[in-house]
Amino acid sequence: MHSPASTKNRTSIVILGTIAALVLVALVVVFTRGAPETLDPTTPEGVVQAYSAAVIAGDEDAAEELLTAEALVGCGPSEHGSTENLRVILVSTTVRPNTADVAVSLVTSYNDGPFGASEYEFESNFALVRANGAWLIETAPWELSICPNPTVTK
Repeated sequence: MHSPASTKNRTSIVILGTIAALVLVALVVVFTRGAPETLDPTTPEGVVQAYSAAVIAGDEDAAEELLTAEALVGCGPSEHGSTENLRVILVSTTVRPNTADVAVSLVTSYNDGPFGASEYEFESNFALVRANGAWLIETAPWELSICPNPTVTK
């Protein structure tokens, strides 16, 4: 025969075991969702993703490799905005035989203010062209534009 104390202990163990399992599942979900899925780098979306990540990381050499020759020369000195709190979200893609447009949502987060964090979001476009079988960026939103070889005028 089971005593009431042993039934309470068994119930407590089952409840604690269930709570521990739920905490474990929650931790697995949080730590495995991590970074966004890497898109195919041979697609317009993949090129925009790689370029945006390079610019945000400050790796202009990697970003430069994804620009057309025309985008690399003749641009004026320019400074893009801060990319510290910038997120780039894919909205849509229009692909034609030799050109593509990739619409993105640019979201900038601000952590200050009397009511907590706020965000500013708007849509912009990347224009891509196919050159030698690869997609290259012809124009990018100004927030993500780089000019590795600016034209200097006096």
